[in-house]
Amino acid sequence: MAGVVGLLLAAGQGTRFGSDKLLHPLACGTPMAVASARTLRGVCPRSIAVLRPEQGVLAGLLAAAGLEIVFSPESCGGMGHTLAAGVAASPDASGWLVTLADMPFIQPATLCRVADALADGAELAAAFVDGQRGHPVGFAARWRRELLALTGDEGARAVIGGNRGLLRRIETTDPGVLQDVDRPGDLPS
Repeated sequence: MAGVVGLLLAAGQGTRFGSDKLLHPLACGTPMAVASARTLRGVCPRSIAVLRPEQGVLAGLLAAAGLEIVFSPESCGGMGHTLAAGVAASPDASGWLVTLADMPFIQPATLCRVADALADGAELAAAFVDGQRGHPVGFAARWRRELLALTGDEGARAVIGGNRGLLRRIETTDPGVLQDVDRPGDLPS
């Protein structure tokens, strides 16, 4: 087993942003997806970014940040396809720490806590702030078959929702776990 593998889901269309949000520079000048990738890779030495085939520029930046790149033509059908492609690319993983490329403000300590929960035997783990589930989410290898079967745009919501009793809640005060950037106004000013 390769241990917990980080999965950066970066194949979304980002249509509400008005431009390629994953290449949009944050206040520090780093493209949004690169910031997310660096944080994930700092926690999971083996991390995979899943992208659409036409995202060549982003693929180059993420590869330079140390992530393996997986192109998923099916990802235009939604996040479920994207997650399934990442799981398929890492069959030897003991679990997956899943985060989104448009959530660059998650603190490294939060990622560590979710990854540690998986390493400690949790079957499912997720970060929560004030009772609200956010990202990252973690899945033990036992969920491989269910994750490989995902399609559509709901991601793994059904896996988590149907197995709440197995979910280890990682309570945090990290606002980044809920800070999804969909529009330019979602970025701090």
